Amino acid sequence: MKKFRYINTIILFSIGLSLSAQNSFPVDSSYNIPREQRKFAKRYPYAFPAKDSLPKGVIEYRNQVYLSLENTPFGKRDLHLDIFKPEKEGKYPAVIMVHGGGWRSGTKDMQVPMAQMIAKEGFVTIPVEYQLSLEAKYPAAVHNIKAAIRWVRANAEKYDINPDKIAISGCSAGGHLAALIGMTNGLEHFEGKMGLLDYSSEVQAIMDIDGVLNFLAPSSLNLKRKPNSADISWFGGSFEEKPGIWKEASSIYWANENSVPILFLNSGYSRFHAGQDELIGMLNEWGVYQEVHKFNIKVHPFWLFHPWVDETVLYMVDFLNKVL
Repeated sequence: MKKFRYINTIILFSIGLSLSAQNSFPVDSSYNIPREQRKFAKRYPYAFPAKDSLPKGVIEYRNQVYLSLENTPFGKRDLHLDIFKPEKEGKYPAVIMVHGGGWRSGTKDMQVPMAQMIAKEGFVTIPVEYQLSLEAKYPAAVHNIKAAIRWVRANAEKYDINPDKIAISGCSAGGHLAALIGMTNGLEHFEGKMGLLDYSSEVQAIMDIDGVLNFLAPSSLNLKRKPNSADISWFGGSFEEKPGIWKEASSIYWANENSVPILFLNSGYSRFHAGQDELIGMLNEWGVYQEVHKFNIKVHPFWLFHPWVDETVLYMVDFLNKVL
């Protein structure tokens, strides 16, 4: 068995994958900060990665287990989150933070610099781990993150969180997940059966950073896709094969007059904003508050790098102060 596992590890590394130390579930590490920086280094040589650096006056709790999964194809699996909170006692709004990576790659650590910066401004920030497509297809990630929100409410007293003021943010694929989770507040179909089901998974605000809202929009469907593209891999089939899932996972179809306030932060790549204009028109009719800010740069993961992360955090904190 050990020899077999070793051989599998070598094969996976050869195609950009690895096996996690925890029960050998597959991990794709292709979405990482050095690789993303190389893509735009010549155009923006002044940009540099935001660092994990705990600010003065902020306390951290790393790798807290919020969910234990017993019967995955890869054995037992714990999911973790990090918590950053102001040192001063009080009751603070919380922000669940969801990383990007095409539902296939990335880690919660990529949200940590932003989480630390926002926590310094008087919020409890919580980057979360969730199951990616090599491990579990849609809707596992949705169920994971809703379970994380319930865990946060159950532990609100311990971490000085106001359980009535919880927002969700996400970047790229995480932005899509944040919007979908926020737009499906209270819908049993999306809840899943994971974690502490006696608590609510509802959020009071959404921050979508370059995350798609409508997989059926022309700018989404007209992309030239390979069979192993990020969305096809996550959904377990193309639009032609699974049109119902592609629509179900599009948050725009769940928007209504009770939707919560939403902040959109956009890069210079319009395809990541598919469905946004239509959604804004609907929200305006219903009187639901929203903001849009665009970074006119051809950098998709701008939130990972200075100087753009600084402006990103300013927009987020300003929005949170308005709506929470």
